[in-house]
Amino acid sequence: MEIIDDLLASDVCGEGVKSSFGDTINLSVGDAEDVVNFTQLAIAKHRGDKAAEGAAYGSLGSVFLSQRDYKKTIELSRALDIAKELGDKKKEASYYQSLGDVFLKVGNFNKVIECQKVALSLSVDLGDKLIEGNAYNGLGNAFRGLCRYKKAIDYYNRCLSVAKDLDDKSLEATACGNLGHAFDCLSDYKQAEIYNNQCLSITKSLGDTSRERMVYINLGNVSAGRGDYVKALEYYSRSLSIAKNTGNMGGMAQAYGSLAQTSFNRGDTKNAMKYANLHLTCAKEMGNKHMEGGAYGTLGHIYRMHGDFKKSIEYYKRQLDIAKDVADLESEGGAYGGLGSVFDSLGDLEKAIDYHKQHLRIAETIGDKDGKAIAYGNLGNAYRGLGDFNAAHHFFEHRLRIAKDLGDKAGEGRAYGHLGSNCQDLGDYEKATVYYNMRLCIAQELGDKAGEGAACGYLGSISLLLGRFTVAIGWNEKRLTIAKHLGDKDMEGKAYSDLGRCFEMLESLSKALENYQTSVKVFNQMRSLLQSQDKWKIGFRNECNYAYTGLCRVLLKKEKIGEALSAAEQGRAQSLADLMTSQYSFHEGQTEGKRLDEEEFCMLNNTSSSTIFLSVSENKINIWLLLKEKPVLHRQKTLCHYSSKNAAAETLESLIQYAYENNDVRANVNCENRSLDVLRENRYTVERSSKKRSQQILEKDNPPLAALYSYVIAPMLDLIEGDELIIVPDGPLWLAPFAALLNPFSKYLCESFKVRLIPSLTSLKIISHCPKFHSSSGALVVGDPDMGEVTNSQGDQILGQLPFARQEAQMIGQILNTTPLTGNLATKREVLKQISSVAVVHIAAHGRMETGEIALSPNPERKSQTPAEEDYMLTMADVMSVKLRAKLVVLSCCHSGRGEIKAEGVVGIARAFIGAGARSVLVSLWAIDDEATLEFMKSFYYNLVKGRSASESLNRAMKCLRESEKFGDLKYWAPFTLIGDDVTLDKQKEIRVS
Repeated sequence: MEIIDDLLASDVCGEGVKSSFGDTINLSVGDAEDVVNFTQLAIAKHRGDKAAEGAAYGSLGSVFLSQRDYKKTIELSRALDIAKELGDKKKEASYYQSLGDVFLKVGNFNKVIECQKVALSLSVDLGDKLIEGNAYNGLGNAFRGLCRYKKAIDYYNRCLSVAKDLDDKSLEATACGNLGHAFDCLSDYKQAEIYNNQCLSITKSLGDTSRERMVYINLGNVSAGRGDYVKALEYYSRSLSIAKNTGNMGGMAQAYGSLAQTSFNRGDTKNAMKYANLHLTCAKEMGNKHMEGGAYGTLGHIYRMHGDFKKSIEYYKRQLDIAKDVADLESEGGAYGGLGSVFDSLGDLEKAIDYHKQHLRIAETIGDKDGKAIAYGNLGNAYRGLGDFNAAHHFFEHRLRIAKDLGDKAGEGRAYGHLGSNCQDLGDYEKATVYYNMRLCIAQELGDKAGEGAACGYLGSISLLLGRFTVAIGWNEKRLTIAKHLGDKDMEGKAYSDLGRCFEMLESLSKALENYQTSVKVFNQMRSLLQSQDKWKIGFRNECNYAYTGLCRVLLKKEKIGEALSAAEQGRAQSLADLMTSQYSFHEGQTEGKRLDEEEFCMLNNTSSSTIFLSVSENKINIWLLLKEKPVLHRQKTLCHYSSKNAAAETLESLIQYAYENNDVRANVNCENRSLDVLRENRYTVERSSKKRSQQILEKDNPPLAALYSYVIAPMLDLIEGDELIIVPDGPLWLAPFAALLNPFSKYLCESFKVRLIPSLTSLKIISHCPKFHSSSGALVVGDPDMGEVTNSQGDQILGQLPFARQEAQMIGQILNTTPLTGNLATKREVLKQISSVAVVHIAAHGRMETGEIALSPNPERKSQTPAEEDYMLTMADVMSVKLRAKLVVLSCCHSGRGEIKAEGVVGIARAFIGAGARSVLVSLWAIDDEATLEFMKSFYYNLVKGRSASESLNRAMKCLRESEKFGDLKYWAPFTLIGDDVTLDKQKEIRVS
């Protein structure tokens, strides 16, 4: 029979007592009840007493069911077979209902329905009303598990009717309790409370403390759903008291879990943590893995809402591991959803989407409609974050439809909020406002404080966009009150920032400043909890960038020039500074890794250089100039007439891409033979679309490099002193070829200044405070790694050899008195082995377009014959896993200066080298020609040998190529950029004296 086969699919193994099916069932010492049942079974078999044999099997199945050992509950199926053999319809019906209970426990609700319908049919034949009533209850449980709450309520009402006809108070209490639960799921708290109170009254009259404990949990859930957390805590405490008095550890754990969640919703984080940990302790003492996983999930949620994303991920992953171990698909899906929400908050949307899709897959597998709805909503949020508003709308519509089908008012409200946000992003403010008000009404109706806070935030944002600043302030003040009440730090930080924006628009700058400062403080506290998690910090910093830019903007409006620079610096390359502080081994209490204050800006070691600090905000670019022993200077340039949070960044990005295209950068495949060919396809055609946009912002006959000069350099040109220029870029300016910017007399910037870049003023301070940190001798030179084994799926080699890169490595090896690693010697393993101890690192190889990551010769020891990327790609993670001591790193590879542009800066291989401890890194912004780069590096190292600094050597190498007949085009000499400190090499230690 199909129902039986589903239960027999899993074998029971190990040493112990043999079952009638030839399986072995383990018995632990002290399992007296099991021993008795097996003894009765043996006796019945010996006597040939089928009725007694069936009863023994049934008893064994019931015991195993109570022990949650669902695999061993297969004995029930043998009892069913015997009942059918004997024609005992009553026992047959009873065993079907017991099998239904097993399927209910494992979440196979369709099988529950099948079993209970057979039992119901048998009960009609028998005229047995009790079996009929229990069958109705079982069917109600199945449909409730399928989230078909109205159908469940229908069956529970039938059960209640039968119970009243029989005057069966126990069954009546069961029906009332289940009706209360079903109405709670529908957010019909009035009916839920009525039925739960009826259940409580009956239960007390029966003296059933076990059920009374559960009713208090259900009444607590109803009160919590209404937002009456005080009453909910009272009910949960009553349940806990009964559990303690009766020694019910499982009941204690359940009560602790409910107390934890409600305490957190009330804003009592301290008690929430306490109860959650007690819940976990009980689960561990019981050895109940299902409950332990749930406790980890609760802790993950609490830490996520509190802004401690690192701990949240840790606990969700523990929940996930346990769920997989015990095959608890519902808990596994919940863990995936929780992880997705954390990574959404951290700005890692690709990873968030992956987790949410896994949650959706599981929810679809087990028929969990509520889980599907949650996953759809989360996926919509993630796609909205990526700017894919059509996909987001699709997911939000699914979210809303399921919520309505289930009668889930809370879910319906969340769906309205999501749809409103999407409409707002698309500019349909009227429709967005309608959705937001629907979200608010439902949240207030349900007493959902978190939902009400979210709705207030939505309505505040739309009011701000519509210019209703006073109204927006009102909404955000409500939001802030709720956020503090709930202990929701993320909501609190956002509320302060939005209030800052409102007061800024009303020209109430002091209040704006106060709110922005508090917002930044909250976000910094949240960020500090991420500790050493670099990628999470980058994502989180990107998500809250608006607070930092708002603070800087208001300080400038108040003409606090130095403080504005301090605010801009505070948000610049935060995670990189943390990495550098860690690598340079600063201890707590030291000041080297702290952000600079206003008085320190003019006290940097490199006082001979003029330093330009750039900040892109809305439609403007802010430029600060730092000069030796002089006050900080500031000027501002408007880039475009329309104003939005990304207007200036979009303008600059278009100009830079147009400048690349104008100068044939990456357009000629023959010029790209140090880039990874497999990653180069179609990129150029994508960038071509920038030309039209860029032309719209350029004056007639004004090339893009001249426009960039007028925006970035010209405003400060009359104030710059000396011939050294340090630039702290922002946003897309990290990809600007500063050396090639053109002044009005068609003269390149590098003809007037030695230019280098730094990620932040703090990063330069950290380096300057460690003069003895870096190695003074030794070099690692790598050139032309053997890429013959790296093939595509057809077995074709995809990365060609670089003959001039090999010559380059040999030439530099002679200068630095070291044997270069070339060909099959230039393996990833060997490079990582040598890289941490040397003063100079030079790598001439293929580079990845997106991040500058470098292709080396594959490691000989690997899992498969065809090398995977991990066998040959030198990644950012690889670099940051070592502690570098290099004074100078030269990445003579294509795209080594590129990466993903974040609020943190450009996240690519160059940043990884700086974060790992390199003092200075020379990189390229685009694909470089093999032969031209050899000539460039000859000049660069020739000048280093003469004792010139890296910036001076770079300038002279550019000039050498610029004046050559063969490589005079800008694309050959302009991609090279120096990042970090300006270093010189010690002739006695680092350079071979010829």
